[in-house]
Amino acid sequence: MNSEGQSLAEITVKAVVLGVVLSIVLAGANAYLGLFAGMTVSASIPAAVVSMGVLRLFRRSNILENNIVQTAASAGESLAAGVIFTLPALVILGTWDSFSFKWVAIIAGFGGVLGVLFTIPLRRSLIVEGKLKFPEGIATAEVLETGQKGGKGVLCIAKAAIASGLFKIGAGGLGLWPEIVEGAKGIGGSIAYFGSNLSPALLSVGYIVGLNIAVLIFIGGFCNWLIAIPICAAVQGPPGGEEISAVDWAFKIWSSQTRYIGVGGMVVGGLWTIFHLRKSLLSGMTSGLKAYRDLSGGGAEIARTEKDMPMKWILVLIVGSVVPLFLLYQVFVQQIHVSITMAVIMLVTGFVFSAVAGYMAGLVGSSNNPISGVTIATVLVSSLLLLWLMGKDAPNGPAAAIIIGSVVCCAAAIAGDNMQDLKAGYIVGATPWKQQVMQLVGTVSAALVLAPVMILLQKAYGFSGQAGAGPKALAAPQANLMASVASGVFKGELPWNYIYIGMAVAAGVIALDVYLQKRGSSFRTPVLAVAIGFYLPFELSVPIFAGGLIHYAVKRYHTKKNMKKEQTEESNRNGLLFASGLITGEALTGILLAIPIILLKGIDVELPYWYIDDVIVNLLSVLGISLPFKPPVGAVLGIALLLGVVYWLYRTARGRTTPKQV
Repeated sequence: MNSEGQSLAEITVKAVVLGVVLSIVLAGANAYLGLFAGMTVSASIPAAVVSMGVLRLFRRSNILENNIVQTAASAGESLAAGVIFTLPALVILGTWDSFSFKWVAIIAGFGGVLGVLFTIPLRRSLIVEGKLKFPEGIATAEVLETGQKGGKGVLCIAKAAIASGLFKIGAGGLGLWPEIVEGAKGIGGSIAYFGSNLSPALLSVGYIVGLNIAVLIFIGGFCNWLIAIPICAAVQGPPGGEEISAVDWAFKIWSSQTRYIGVGGMVVGGLWTIFHLRKSLLSGMTSGLKAYRDLSGGGAEIARTEKDMPMKWILVLIVGSVVPLFLLYQVFVQQIHVSITMAVIMLVTGFVFSAVAGYMAGLVGSSNNPISGVTIATVLVSSLLLLWLMGKDAPNGPAAAIIIGSVVCCAAAIAGDNMQDLKAGYIVGATPWKQQVMQLVGTVSAALVLAPVMILLQKAYGFSGQAGAGPKALAAPQANLMASVASGVFKGELPWNYIYIGMAVAAGVIALDVYLQKRGSSFRTPVLAVAIGFYLPFELSVPIFAGGLIHYAVKRYHTKKNMKKEQTEESNRNGLLFASGLITGEALTGILLAIPIILLKGIDVELPYWYIDDVIVNLLSVLGISLPFKPPVGAVLGIALLLGVVYWLYRTARGRTTPKQV
């Protein structure tokens, strides 16, 4: 750790440029991943590794510069979560035909800025005086302190990114194998469904979150798709008056009924999080503000490592962020009393949920932060209040609730990331106010690039639930959830029975988690992970579960071989970097593939997909051979290649086998 008085360069030109570039790249990559899979992953460690690899090319660089880079870069990933969880709902509702650069930049930028500002007063109580672990912050600091090996880390990320990029081109670009392998069959009066997405990125998500969370997501999906949906199918029977495949039947029940079990679970999970942390949040806020008064009251000189942004500037920036957001609300609803109410709701819920997100980042890390849970609670409460103020016939009522939720979601997402980065900076001896400035820089940079990325993805793929969405539409599960809840409140069409079932399930999961906590069990049941499993399509849960199994297998291998601590840590780091590379490569390739898709749409030409199954059938027909069914060669090829990625990830994370000397 650097001493308090040591003066090393932190905010340098090369650090700012690299931080902004990485923030933009990671924002785009995580926007695609979140719309595709319903979750994002922390980018702090990959950003730190890339920073060390790049800055080593310069004659002078230091650990604090690398820390500044990852601080700015990780803001892009976090802000992407806030945007993709909410704003596509406005397109799904039909409020927007397409994304507006101006409005997306305002909502994301000012919402993210508020997230940084709201958590600055909490830094001292949660990081310096608190006992929270901030697991990803500690891991990032460890990577920074062992930065001499940064070049190998960059190579590890690059290899994985190239492999997953080629995989994405083969499936999504050329169509050599399907992206999803699924099937369903009517059994008696019911239905049985199973499917899996062939995605290296989803495998990596499961590997990063670990077996515990991956199992819970899978359990939620299993209970919905293999229990709840078959029960509904048996009770209701097939849709009358229409020909529908078994797969479409299962998805129809999920989209209109059983996914709302996940909605109920998310609402209860978000409220439970606030209630459970109420005392810690209150003491954290009061002690943080007291520390500000003590440090700003004169007397002893404040150490460099204790200097936050001045409170007067925090207040000025908060006011400067609220005013344009208030004007935005006024443009949408054109009722001054409603706009004022929206601004008040945004400030109160934004501050409370930013504090919750910062605290939860200390408990479980920013990757597992329940942002979607607190956001859906915000949207539901906002919708009910706006319904009371505007009436059920208000044309922009649902959109107004979504916009409140989007600002709060961006603020909460950035808040958790900010606290994680400040923890890493505290360990390596960084200057807090400089990190806070760079977090603002990274947030604004990401806000400016997310609008064109969202425009690109909408034009190329579209979103599930959007009018006219095609077969390759991105799932956007959280955005569909927000749209359904907001419009359902105003139209009186929410399937409350399923929401109540989800609430009851969530209460049971919470009770189990409390019991496991008292028992001191290492396996826990955070309710939001189960709720997300209920809400996601099952084909996304399966590869996430497989990734969790890889993580468990690696851990068992390290224990069995009694490996040295240093070797285990290096192997774990390599596994994390490789998984991050798989995510980055697939996500960036998905964005790049969007460009020719849009161009070819414009001239009414389709991409040339070379489906192997069709090629084989055509070749055999030329030879006079007719098959009674189409051979699933493409599916077999895709599964085989994905298994190769599984083995590569396992071998990379497993590391060397030199045992510990006793």
